Amino acid sequence: MVAHHAGWALQSFPLVIVANEVSFIHKNGETLMFTKSQGVGASSVTDMLRDDHKKVKSLFEEFEQADDATTKQRIVETALTELEVHSELEEELIYPAIRAEIGDEVQMDKALEEHHVVHGLIGELKKMKPSDDRYEAKFTVLAENVTHHIKEEESDMFPQAEDCEIAWEALCSQVVKRKEQLAKTSATSKHGPDKASKKQ
Repeated sequence: MVAHHAGWALQSFPLVIVANEVSFIHKNGETLMFTKSQGVGASSVTDMLRDDHKKVKSLFEEFEQADDATTKQRIVETALTELEVHSELEEELIYPAIRAEIGDEVQMDKALEEHHVVHGLIGELKKMKPSDDRYEAKFTVLAENVTHHIKEEESDMFPQAEDCEIAWEALCSQVVKRKEQLAKTSATSKHGPDKASKKQ
């Protein structure tokens, strides 16, 4: 686990198969159980994404309330990491699975273009320091773009996807595994190989 605002981007969500149950473990200690007869439904994936959205929006709110540069920089760095991992999961695994079933190419392409804009802002912010002109303004614009994107996903894309016959159990397993890999990569890049290995 990680300190401060580390969310799914910096932690693992193990998928444990026990007898006839699949246990999906969240960071707060709560466990969602899915029996094999029930299968893992759409909510196993979309609820995970909604939870990610809440964490990121919470970081945006904290940034607005923060009154010192050190705190703001920590919030920005955490938010950028979370957004990078989240977008990679969607682009690599989740969007392709939804696109194949949802029958709305325009909506899926628009979502990817919104990701493209966010990636650009993330890249620019990574090169900046809190003292730079427009640092706060750029992060605020990023927050506005992400908040708009979240609203569209949760109001349009997710409900449509949840009505589709997607192999949710297989997708959930892939997302969890990939998230763990990205968490390790993120820890290594932030703390170096030695420190990251000690945390495992």
